[in-house]
Amino acid sequence: MTESTTATRAERVTHSLVRDVVLPGGAGILALVTLDNGLDHTKPNTLGPLGMAELAQRLGEQRIRAAAGEIAAIAVTGKPYFLAAGADLLGVGGVHTRDEALTMGRSGHTAYELLHDAGVPTFAFVNGLALGGGLEVALNCDYRTVASDAAALALPETGLGLVPGWGGAYLVPRLVGIEKAVEVILTRPAQNKPFKPAEAAAIGLVDELFDAADFLEQSIAWAARVVRGDIVVPRRDLDPQPVWDAVIAGARAQLDAVIHRSRPAPYRALDLLAAARTATRAEAFAAEDEALADLIMTDEMRASVYAFSQVSGAKKPQGAPDPALARPVTRVGIVGAGLMAAQIALLVAQRLGVPVVMRDLDEERVAKGLGYVRATVDKLTARGALAPGAAARIVASVHGTTDLAEFAACDVVIEAVTEILALKKKVFAELETVISPETVLATNTSALSVTEMAAGLTHPERVVGIHFFNPVAQMPLVEVVQAERTSPEAVATAFAITRKLRKTGVLVKDRPGFVVNRLLVLVMGKVVEAIENGTDVRVADQALAPLGLPMPTFALFDLVGPAVGLHVLTSLRADLGERFPASPGLEKLVAEGTRVVLDAPARGLPKPVDPAVQDAFGPALPAGSTGRLGTPVLDGAGVLDAVLTALTVEIGHMLDEQVVAGASPIDLCMILGAGWGFHTGGIAPYLDRTGYSARVLGHRLLPDGVANVPA
Repeated sequence: MTESTTATRAERVTHSLVRDVVLPGGAGILALVTLDNGLDHTKPNTLGPLGMAELAQRLGEQRIRAAAGEIAAIAVTGKPYFLAAGADLLGVGGVHTRDEALTMGRSGHTAYELLHDAGVPTFAFVNGLALGGGLEVALNCDYRTVASDAAALALPETGLGLVPGWGGAYLVPRLVGIEKAVEVILTRPAQNKPFKPAEAAAIGLVDELFDAADFLEQSIAWAARVVRGDIVVPRRDLDPQPVWDAVIAGARAQLDAVIHRSRPAPYRALDLLAAARTATRAEAFAAEDEALADLIMTDEMRASVYAFSQVSGAKKPQGAPDPALARPVTRVGIVGAGLMAAQIALLVAQRLGVPVVMRDLDEERVAKGLGYVRATVDKLTARGALAPGAAARIVASVHGTTDLAEFAACDVVIEAVTEILALKKKVFAELETVISPETVLATNTSALSVTEMAAGLTHPERVVGIHFFNPVAQMPLVEVVQAERTSPEAVATAFAITRKLRKTGVLVKDRPGFVVNRLLVLVMGKVVEAIENGTDVRVADQALAPLGLPMPTFALFDLVGPAVGLHVLTSLRADLGERFPASPGLEKLVAEGTRVVLDAPARGLPKPVDPAVQDAFGPALPAGSTGRLGTPVLDGAGVLDAVLTALTVEIGHMLDEQVVAGASPIDLCMILGAGWGFHTGGIAPYLDRTGYSARVLGHRLLPDGVANVPA
């Protein structure tokens, strides 16, 4: 990126501050470079062109000092809680030409090469979060220590439409071996699962793990021992070429099976890893520069930046009322003790830290719900995710009962019973007889009308939707549903709870299916409609592979439960009409309890559809022939086209109905609630990029250039 380009967008420069530290034991002087953008602990260091230029200048000055014998070592660390969160993604998105992109890649290698060729040992003291180019600062040093409380270490670039562009693809396999390198660069980003400090130390990504309390002191003492020669850090040999080739081939097959070449970045990263064994350092880094330059100029990367900005900006949800209107929450009630209810109870106890009352109709159901809470806490404790004291507090704070009156002292009551409107109305009517007029009533409904649920209550204004997604602990989205008479106080309370639960809340209007289920169930409905007409089940199941979704259609049915999927599809058809198709075959599958998918052939691979599913729908017919519904039988491309067309039509209706405040909140919902990939930017950029929005609606859903390379 050129300096003139940077001038059009203000960069918050991460400065490189240098101070000399006397190494103990007579080891000499350590030049300690601290990366610091001057902001508080909520704003991580990022590496833009000006900051990178300053880092290169400071490291160049230290290399001159090293040559003069003034210093014995150089170390890089960060401000509290952060080494660096990588490149400034929004700045990357502002690159307009490939030459600018190429310059950006080369500038990083130029700066980091000074850590490799400093003339004295170089150290990274990873005191906090280190992502992408931030972690590559450390990788380019000779030695690395990490603090035990560092938030995360990762190279997430392939999940963002990029590759590790400042040495990662060459250096990681040399430190941890090619198999673990594939995990670091491909597998973990796909899972959005960064390394914890202990994990990074265990695989050799860093050399030493030190307690956070005196991390810098311990790191300096350790560096002194390395400089004096008291410690020799072993380095592994390169894996043999046959092993290297076999791992690369296996990873390529895995990519083909999971993402079906729907996006280029993981394949470019794999190519870099494949060449890294025999390439020279200079050759490998030049290849990284070229790959980075190509990928920065792709719609995939622009869409990823857009998705990143949506997720980052979601801390201030559009349309949400003043947070000051939220009511205090000191005790929470959960109606039901089934799986969903128990998951919510556990999360509330864990994150809100308040007493939770879980109520069901009989002692057996209550005991089962409490058993789930205890068993899950035990698992978290066993793997070190919960301290024993915290675990005991959580278990003690969740109380089970069959007595409705125990909700009387609750500030919020969340119902999580079966998706039957009459049942939910009955629950709320009963609750009004025991709770105070100020208590907020929340429903976890996934598709039913919150307005109808509140009708007939003395205080309908206190009813709000708080729609969690399954599994509750992992899924980051909560749809906060504002019904016709929901008060600002109830909505503000729902958002306050959502924030404390560390979830992302999106305000949605009370329309059937809200956002995620309305679109996701439509996708499933159009796929089964094609099968009803005669498309082969296996063809239809794989038809959406170009979208790069987390799983095929029938694996998704298996996850949500075929009966649940059918129920929501039927409900949406009743509310929204024939755009949501009927499915006798799906009804038969549910009635007969037919298994819809087989076990995955290997970990990480999709679950294939069970051949028995075809029998429920009838025999497959030749593509192009007249099907059972009187329309041509679709091939895979035809199924994909039908799904995308239907999604475009539905989003048009949703925007007309003002379900959310524009297309961007729909993207946020689909990314966080349906696993729609960052590389797509969500659903709107994909429909714009592929021409569906212009063809079906007559206009783009987003302005040109927002999530794509400007036309």
